[in-house]
Amino acid sequence: MGSLDTMNENRRGRAAVLAIGTANPPHCFYQVDYPDFYFRVTKSHHLTSLKDKFRRICKKSAIRKRYMHLTEDIISKHPNLIIYKAPSFDARQEILVTEVPKLGKDAALKAIKEWGQPISNITHLIFCTSSGIDMPAADHQLAKLIGLKSSVQRFMLYQQGCFAARTALRLAKDLAENNPGARVLAVCSEIMVGSFQPPSETHLDVLVGSACTFF
Repeated sequence: MGSLDTMNENRRGRAAVLAIGTANPPHCFYQVDYPDFYFRVTKSHHLTSLKDKFRRICKKSAIRKRYMHLTEDIISKHPNLIIYKAPSFDARQEILVTEVPKLGKDAALKAIKEWGQPISNITHLIFCTSSGIDMPAADHQLAKLIGLKSSVQRFMLYQQGCFAARTALRLAKDLAENNPGARVLAVCSEIMVGSFQPPSETHLDVLVGSACTFF
């Protein structure tokens, strides 16, 4: 959330962060338990040596717990998610275009509550994600979910990778400092369902990604 310092009307103000909100997917797994879950849902229990290797990777990751959107029920409804290189783009996209804006909504509403001002005071929205490209985009979906005015200026940033939040903050700073009275809501939301893969004996990089990525 960015704003202007307007104490001196004759001088351009500097942007300031007025509130921060965070949110996680609903399902929590402790990292020590995750290898059992991962190999169970991918039907890979027979790969015992690979599971032992994955357990060691998880232990060395220094991750204590993870929050995920995927559950056994969701995976059972989309069996291609656990078949290596099977066509699954449509299933992943269906999840992402719905859930990414919802996760962004949860974080945005927390920030707005901490800010303590009406949602109607927001003048600009920046939404940033690398998860699921859709039209109308996630910024439009979020605006509807939290009830932003139709006059709010929206900016959608896709595929910015690991520097996504920095890109969003840089744009928010520029908007806040160059538009007197601006109140900018910047939202970054990621659910890495697109990267979920079953374990593979020939692609050990999948194990490293699965140990450190929250799906």
